[in-house]
Amino acid sequence: MGLSTDDFDFYLPDELIAQTPIKQRSKSRLLVLDSKNETMEDKGFEDILHELNPGDALVLNNTKVLPARLHGTKSETGGHVEVLLLTNIENDTWEVLVKPAKRVKVGTQIEFGDGRLKAVVTKELEHGGRHIEFTYEGIFLEVLESLGEMPLPPYIHERLDDPDRYQTVYAKEPGSAAASTAGLHFTTDLLDKIKAKGVNVVFLTLHIGLGTFRPVSVDDVDNHTMHSEFYTLSQESADKLNEVRANGGRIVAVGTTPIRTLETIGKKFNGEIRADSDWTDIFIYPGFKFQIVDAFSTNFHLPKSTLIMLVAAFAGHEFILNAYKHAVDEKYRFFSFGDAMFVKNSKFK
Repeated sequence: MGLSTDDFDFYLPDELIAQTPIKQRSKSRLLVLDSKNETMEDKGFEDILHELNPGDALVLNNTKVLPARLHGTKSETGGHVEVLLLTNIENDTWEVLVKPAKRVKVGTQIEFGDGRLKAVVTKELEHGGRHIEFTYEGIFLEVLESLGEMPLPPYIHERLDDPDRYQTVYAKEPGSAAASTAGLHFTTDLLDKIKAKGVNVVFLTLHIGLGTFRPVSVDDVDNHTMHSEFYTLSQESADKLNEVRANGGRIVAVGTTPIRTLETIGKKFNGEIRADSDWTDIFIYPGFKFQIVDAFSTNFHLPKSTLIMLVAAFAGHEFILNAYKHAVDEKYRFFSFGDAMFVKNSKFK
């Protein structure tokens, strides 16, 4: 047996789980980790400007969070049903989570918003998952905008006054059930300063599913199966990344989703970066060989999650747990609306 899930557990007081975003996006804190030299420094997020070099590429996920939580009623009984959109399977068929799951069987018809949006359940999955097919008039995203709510993560219990604070300032491509939270710290002004320094800002898209919040339920990490997510890297972005690499610049990812996208492409094309659109279920944990990403920023993740395993794969298991203990001791804010870390110089690359 390799590493166990318990090897990625850590003590986290509830009061450190950020319930609301801070007033100014870029005024969060930044823990800078040099994993090769095992050093850490407490800084402010705007100091990320000084961690980036002219000629580097800063890679951002421009996915946009859908207002994916819908409240409907069963056509036959009038019973309340909550539906959370996860993934667009094809056309108007979506994979969703439903509550109460036991009462929503194949064939169940659901109506939302006085019947402007209707759905029928076409397939049952495990853990409350379903496939449903929608019918509506007009444009689906416009109907969803008028009826849906922003799906905040399960550990956030406060109401979000401004839904835009759960979107990055560069969100563009609708399709996620969760935000690329590492990007929530960036303002347009900070990105302008980064570009002015000569850093290349490059976009890709990975639509994030709620599997990102699910704890690993198996004891042996080797036995965990990842959820699939859809990604796209355009020809323009691939060309820019290859140019940066050829000129000796670093590829710096903002968040775990660009890491998963780029390393999926690297694995698929033997270390090359190519334009690509596909589904990925890549699971990055200690022992993984990084081929593309040289450094990254990310938020502080849940205990026993695949995300802390990914960070440990880059920086070292023991070093990351020490960094998390430091963050707890120094009262950093955790998870989606929390503070960030910048990780450079992988031990294993």
